[in-house]
Amino acid sequence: MDNFKNKKVLIMGLGINGGGVGATKFFARNKANVLVTDLKTEKFLENSLKQLKKFKNIKYALGRHRIADFKNSDLIIKNPAVPNNSQFIKIAQKNKIPIDTDIGLFFQLCPSKKIIGITGTKGKSTTATLIYHFLKKAGYKVILGGNIGKSVLEILPKIKEDTIVVLELSSFNLEGLKQHKISPPIALITNIFPDHLNRYKNFKKYIEAKKIIFKFQNKNDWLILNKNDSIVKNLKKETKSKILFFSSKIRKIFQKTNAVIHPVNLNAATTIAQKIFKIKNKVIQKALLDFKGLKGRMEFIKKWKGVKIYNDTTATNPGATLNNLSLFPKQKLILICGGENKNLNFKQLAKAIIRKVALLILIPGSATEQLKKEFKKIKPTYQFIETLNLKSAILKAKKNAQNTDVILFSPAAASFNQFKNEFDRGKKFESLVKKYFK
Repeated sequence: MDNFKNKKVLIMGLGINGGGVGATKFFARNKANVLVTDLKTEKFLENSLKQLKKFKNIKYALGRHRIADFKNSDLIIKNPAVPNNSQFIKIAQKNKIPIDTDIGLFFQLCPSKKIIGITGTKGKSTTATLIYHFLKKAGYKVILGGNIGKSVLEILPKIKEDTIVVLELSSFNLEGLKQHKISPPIALITNIFPDHLNRYKNFKKYIEAKKIIFKFQNKNDWLILNKNDSIVKNLKKETKSKILFFSSKIRKIFQKTNAVIHPVNLNAATTIAQKIFKIKNKVIQKALLDFKGLKGRMEFIKKWKGVKIYNDTTATNPGATLNNLSLFPKQKLILICGGENKNLNFKQLAKAIIRKVALLILIPGSATEQLKKEFKKIKPTYQFIETLNLKSAILKAKKNAQNTDVILFSPAAASFNQFKNEFDRGKKFESLVKKYFK
């Protein structure tokens, strides 16, 4: 794309999840003069930097941001995690430097208008992947992208006018669409409950970010909503789009699967497949038998002496863990959770743990302390085990597990006190399980 050739493009936030790397590669390949700046150090970003070694037109400012860089760029691509009130973003705005995100740029450059966007507090990735899987099985030309481990700009070269694009969109991603007044023509919201309140001023602001997914739709577009989520259901009053509803009830017709899939995610995906793309039940059933689930999302790790072990590291808020406790109504449940709080309320999770969890094992963090306070209020005699780290928690779980028990690692909290991110946390959990459960 010649319009980026020789332009000074600043990538603000390289990160370690792949998005910043993908955006950097995109501009480097399009012959821009790229500068990557990140507050994290070279050592922390080591894996990301390795992927960019071959490019000669990239420079770096790591461990800091430099004011001059935000005055002298032709374009700034902001990592979605960078807060909008960043002093450096304000400097760029004052100097009238264009600021965009990879997702905002993608919507402008994408040759296909057949875009399905999925958001929600929990279940975005699984729902998006299921929709992609169903469409592919039905013979459609389809591609998956969004907030799933790499920048959407990396998939641009693979997209033709007739390609269906399925995108997982976080609230941070959606903020990148607001300035362009764009929403995907097919939009789905799985659920909305409090999250990221360390970023948003209040829950209302978080909901407003989620609503961008349909805010700029027209009357010919589709909005698919969860009728069992009161917040999501009521959004029908705020749009002129065509509405479809799905429920959170288990549908027996689609119970045959080799992965643990929450009914909300399955019903959301099948609603789009059946109602909009007219995919038949038998095709959906075949696709489900092939579906293995996603890394770190109710991921089955192994069976040990009859005990099943699951990795749900992407449960970074109490609502996510709360939802998944209901997936094991008959088994004795050993839950490992804890970590850092994002200014969220743990009262409902504490109540559910007391009712449903046979043994609770806690790892350290501010969210853990909040959870302990809730137990003290609700049931002061409630017993749990505290550990110093994930290894100790796993060994405690092993010591107490027997027969057909389930060990579920669902932290209900952020990971940044002990891990690089939730995926790093999930990898460490999996490696420890494989080491100690032989």
